[in-house]
Amino acid sequence: MIYTVTFSPAIDYVVYMDDLKQGETNRSKRETYYFGGKGINVSTVLSRLNVKNTAMGFVSGFTGQALEEGLCEAGLDTDFVHLEEGITRINIKIKTDQETEINAQGAAIPKEKLEELLGKLDALSQGDTLIVSGNVPNTLPKDIYETMLARLDGRGIRLVADATGPLLKKILKYRPFLIKPNKRELEELTGGEIRTEQELAVRAKALQDQGARNVLVSLGADGAYLLCEDGISYRREAIEVKAVNTVGAGDSMIAGFLAGYLKNGDYRCALRLGVAAGAATACSEGLAEKETIMELFQNN
Repeated sequence: MIYTVTFSPAIDYVVYMDDLKQGETNRSKRETYYFGGKGINVSTVLSRLNVKNTAMGFVSGFTGQALEEGLCEAGLDTDFVHLEEGITRINIKIKTDQETEINAQGAAIPKEKLEELLGKLDALSQGDTLIVSGNVPNTLPKDIYETMLARLDGRGIRLVADATGPLLKKILKYRPFLIKPNKRELEELTGGEIRTEQELAVRAKALQDQGARNVLVSLGADGAYLLCEDGISYRREAIEVKAVNTVGAGDSMIAGFLAGYLKNGDYRCALRLGVAAGAATACSEGLAEKETIMELFQNN
């Protein structure tokens, strides 16, 4: 079974406008909303690719109830910890000719509720996959990733990590199956600007030497690079699409990669499906649907 953890899920409220003028009353052209958070994004795309998984994390208040019910109506399995105070955050995405985001802080997570989540994770066993992604809310200990993975260490659980900076570096010792930095994050982790394909390969190898089994580097308009645990690397150019959305493309790439890998254990196929899923979300208003992903996969 695949499990995703989203510490601070959100309802993304998207407002489309011609222009945004500060200090004045602005009116939208239209609005929509999505249930989000990095782990939930991965769960959603996995589910659309017919890969069974369970979304975990924390929800609270009327917004948390709406998010949980919405995910269930969409066919996702959930196992959230319910907080007694606060509300699940609402993030505001304002789209004009630019994209402006206001991301809320979210509800405080008390120690006993954190222990409840850790208890749920204790039920994971050999062959399960755990996906941890995103930043740690300031209401949680900064070493929560390490705490989680230390409890699960040695159980044969496949770990996928999409984190940044010190968060990622500190969990490499637990030998994650897959990490997915983007180019900028890889540069920050390994010491400066990457100018050539050779430098890209060397920097990915540096993270592999520190413990990561497979290193998937998302390169935006330049596609993706994968260094596999067997030492073989693959490079995939980006699929040309009209980009209308940046939210969730990296999460979709992880979901596509895992769906491809779990089907037949083929890393080349996994990378190809991951790039297709990322591109499919980039050209969609929300997270990609299966039909769009498979069309891009089959035609590229």
